[in-house]
Amino acid sequence: MRTVLLRLVPLAAPIVLSAALAQFPAGAASRVVSLNLCTDELLVQLAPERIAALTYLARDPALSVVAVEAPRFPAVRPSAEAVLALNPDLVLAAPWGARAALAVVEARGVPVLRVDLPADFAGIRAQTRRLAAALGVGERGEALLAAMDARLAAAATRRPAAPPRALIWEPRGYTAGATSLGQAVLEAAGFANAAPGGQRRGLESLLADPPDLLVVPSRPAFPSLATDLLDHPALHGLPRVEIPPALTLCPGPWTAAAVSLLAR
Repeated sequence: MRTVLLRLVPLAAPIVLSAALAQFPAGAASRVVSLNLCTDELLVQLAPERIAALTYLARDPALSVVAVEAPRFPAVRPSAEAVLALNPDLVLAAPWGARAALAVVEARGVPVLRVDLPADFAGIRAQTRRLAAALGVGERGEALLAAMDARLAAAATRRPAAPPRALIWEPRGYTAGATSLGQAVLEAAGFANAAPGGQRRGLESLLADPPDLLVVPSRPAFPSLATDLLDHPALHGLPRVEIPPALTLCPGPWTAAAVSLLAR
């Protein structure tokens, strides 16, 4: 079966609470608006009954692990007017994007929880627990993490004694560096990163020093010269695995499924 991988971007840092949220009783929010795909996904899995709105990206099956569930909820654009019209008592967001809208929302007294994105499974555990605590659903968070850890434990039993070299190769030849989520996925699956420096690798460079396994995206619906490179005829003899983009675009408990695919 062929599946898909989007770029595994280096991400880091814990959840950051705004001053307003610091005074907000944990678990009291009943109308939560998410303005970021990654918080969409966690919110749907942790507290769907509290959702006032998600982003439109949550409905895209190429990007979102909650694409099936997302159409049940309203979608909102990142404007202050649209968000405030929903009367939220909590807004989830990333540290970047929608800054003007969030400034207005916070000025109106609505708590905002800004979530940075971790680059490893320890960070995913911390992020999931902090968001679950903020929503007052700690047991649900632990259930998600238990499922994640079960997948990781199963993959660990299949690790070879000598780790084979794997290369995450993306459009335009980008690779996953040593501090990226891609590195964490490879290590958890028992592979050594063939490009720990995160440098770009052209076709000639890759063929001169081929990895034991190539991790690439599947053919997109609208291919380009950048994506055509990944399916060059010269690569057809090289073992490859493809991972769904939704598993790695946003780090979360679901990312362990990418490890499972690699560890087969």
